[in-house]
Amino acid sequence: MKKSNTKNTKWNLDQLKNKNDPDFLKERERIKKNNSAFIKKWKSRDDYLKDPAILRQALAEFEKLLKTDSPGGNEDYYYSLSHSLEQDNPKIKAQLNIISDYTTKIGNDMEFFTLRISKIDKKNQKKFLDYPGLAEYRHGLKKAFDEAKYLLTEPEEKILNLKSKTSYSNWVRMLSSFLVKEEETVYTESKKIEKKSFTEIPSLMNNRNKKIRDSAAIAFNKILEKHLDTAENELNSVLENKKVDDELRCIERPDKARHLADDVDTKVVDTLIEEVSNGFDIPKKYYRLKAKMMGVKRLKYHERNVPIGNIIKKYSFSDSVDLVFDVFDGLDKEFTNIFHKLLAQGNIDAFPKKGKSGGAFCANRQITQPTFVLLNHTDELQDVLTMAHEMGHAINSELMKNEQNALTYGTPLSTAEVASTFMEDYVLQEILKTADEQLRLSLMMMKLNDDVSTIFRQIACYRFEQELHKDFRKQGYLSKQEIGSLFSKHMAGYMGSYVSQDKGSENWWVYWSHIRHFFYNYSYASGLLISKSMQASVKKDHRFISKVKDFLSAGTSDSPKNIMKKLGIDIGKKEFWQQGLKEIEDLLVETEGLAKKLGKI
Repeated sequence: MKKSNTKNTKWNLDQLKNKNDPDFLKERERIKKNNSAFIKKWKSRDDYLKDPAILRQALAEFEKLLKTDSPGGNEDYYYSLSHSLEQDNPKIKAQLNIISDYTTKIGNDMEFFTLRISKIDKKNQKKFLDYPGLAEYRHGLKKAFDEAKYLLTEPEEKILNLKSKTSYSNWVRMLSSFLVKEEETVYTESKKIEKKSFTEIPSLMNNRNKKIRDSAAIAFNKILEKHLDTAENELNSVLENKKVDDELRCIERPDKARHLADDVDTKVVDTLIEEVSNGFDIPKKYYRLKAKMMGVKRLKYHERNVPIGNIIKKYSFSDSVDLVFDVFDGLDKEFTNIFHKLLAQGNIDAFPKKGKSGGAFCANRQITQPTFVLLNHTDELQDVLTMAHEMGHAINSELMKNEQNALTYGTPLSTAEVASTFMEDYVLQEILKTADEQLRLSLMMMKLNDDVSTIFRQIACYRFEQELHKDFRKQGYLSKQEIGSLFSKHMAGYMGSYVSQDKGSENWWVYWSHIRHFFYNYSYASGLLISKSMQASVKKDHRFISKVKDFLSAGTSDSPKNIMKKLGIDIGKKEFWQQGLKEIEDLLVETEGLAKKLGKI
């Protein structure tokens, strides 16, 4: 196939700018004006709460507003993305604060609309849900009706919105900005002691050279310890803010708000947590195998992700793009076309630099705005898989644009990782096709490592969060030692005795951002296990890829459980989750057999 042009390796954020409005001033005034007009028109009325036809008109106008004049608009998107590239830039932070002030005001003034709809008289709700003109909004209405009992009055909701920045966002942003500025000296591949940024150090802990990874771990732990007191105050503050919010809303358990937001049945999540926890013997056996292959009795905590075998091949950004293109092309031409478009338009920022956010992500906001992907490509095999992962998110985003409206454009976290892990696994399987037994063993160990991290580690973190919130609410404050002890307990719970809980590892909660986005982690496990089911169906009959595309296009038009049922998948049954876990266990058995054959254990 034709290879793509990979010259555009930096974001072209000018796509979000209007040359006639470079400072977004006209856009901001237009957004204020149009939102104010909507508020003025509907705030003093209640006929749309009684007549489905009038509600249809109001929702159509609201949808149009979200599509073209959502608070923040391109300005907020532009500066949020810019902050990811320059996290220590005070001017960008200041601009984000200014934007936050005016968007919060609009959000507060607009609060009445969705709040009043959710509290439509229960006697009339069926009439609205059955009205043909509201068919495309039906699921959103049902979800709003279900959430109504947890919502406060309009003035109270405004207060919660106003306090969220000072009581939550500022704390989280503060800690991450402190960490990203840090640098420490480490031993490197060049056999020199060099300064590396905080975002560069984690990859060094995975180095095959023990001296390099141990040096990186010392530096990493030193940075975490430096900010430990700050993190203690930060985490206690956001835990208390969460507790206050839950008490005001009469939410019965700390993770319930996450389930409501993700449109997933609590019983489904509880079943997932229980079945994965029951399978903790799988990661324990994996780490036992890995320790044997590395010739040690126990792995150090920071050695969990050290690759087995020598995958000497490097994958340049161009090579990685070509490989991912070939895989996408074999699945569906539309996947390839989307990747081509994002590359050509400058929607992918490829390489690491000081101040840039670590890791990788895919960003999408309004249905009319472009999708952007951030990578930190360093020519490793894992970077190829990361590219496929984030492009899965991007494809999901772009396919939804073809089928959804502004109100149903989006993916609940419960299934947000399906597209990403689906694409990532297919790329790895393509690499495995041409691998000899030695490389195959290395790749199979890498796959097991990823599955263990994505499923078992994330569920262990979810359980850590559950106990963290429980203990905080019981005690009123948790010391850094108590948090660290709790963290180590749950990490040891899935790792077992073949991974040591080394001094310093108890502080790794400091940088784990997901625990500040409360109970987010289950979605990685659910996403990968659902993805495995879809992959099996495509391999059985390639025509199933059309159903996969239907799923990726569905947005929030229905609940994830119902969307999956249309594909013949019931995520409410424990047997479904067990099936995916069995697949991992089978891979572990196969891998151990190959390791014995090759004399590695």
